[in-house]
Amino acid sequence: MGKVIVSGSSRKRPESKRSRASGRKRGAIPFDPQAFLAKVGEGTAISKYRKNQIVFSQGEVGDAVFYIQNGKIKLSVVSQRGKEAVVGLLGPGHFFGEGCLNGHPLRVTTATAIDECLITRITKAAMIATMHDEPKFSELFMANLLSRNSRIEEDLIDQLFNSGEKRLARALLLLANFGKDDAPEPIVGKFSQEILAEMIGTTRSRVSHFMNKFRKLGYIKYNGKLEIHNSLLNVVLYDKPQIRTNDHSGPKAM
Repeated sequence: MGKVIVSGSSRKRPESKRSRASGRKRGAIPFDPQAFLAKVGEGTAISKYRKNQIVFSQGEVGDAVFYIQNGKIKLSVVSQRGKEAVVGLLGPGHFFGEGCLNGHPLRVTTATAIDECLITRITKAAMIATMHDEPKFSELFMANLLSRNSRIEEDLIDQLFNSGEKRLARALLLLANFGKDDAPEPIVGKFSQEILAEMIGTTRSRVSHFMNKFRKLGYIKYNGKLEIHNSLLNVVLYDKPQIRTNDHSGPKAM
């Protein structure tokens, strides 16, 4: 495109009303889902959950989506043989129970409060209507789902290719929100070694062994709360496995 030349002056072309309006939009206050959901009213309810209280159980009817305002939630699955596996730990700003929007009539996981939680419950009908009527809320929800989907893929690769030591290091870094800010946040609240073992698919004794090793190396610190240092990332990055493809070879037998 050619340059805009103002005769007799080097001044820039004045902004149009539309440009000024778009500028105000770019500087607008970020969308606040908590404040928005508080205004929805019909179809929503805010509840407090104490530590270890179940929000919903595996096999129950799924008829609502939940939004975490405060606290942390553990998502777990129990097999027919009674073996439990932790499939997710979620904190403030996350949605869960969204399977009901995808045609799943029953819950496939159990949601349990790890500590005291404040959670908004949104009925399926209210959730669908809100997503239809409020684009910003819909964008926020979809971004949350995409982030969760990426995390699930990374967890699967982690389970398939990484050692138990690396899986624990990665889990601790994720719990400390590593990568979201300049430095990892202290992990507030007690995550038992049993929960960590269920998360990474190993035994409690192995978790205890790795935790003691991390502490001796200065990667973590116990001081009423678990502090994660940036140096723990070395455990994840060192000799990191990579998936290699070979166009000239066929698939290997599993």
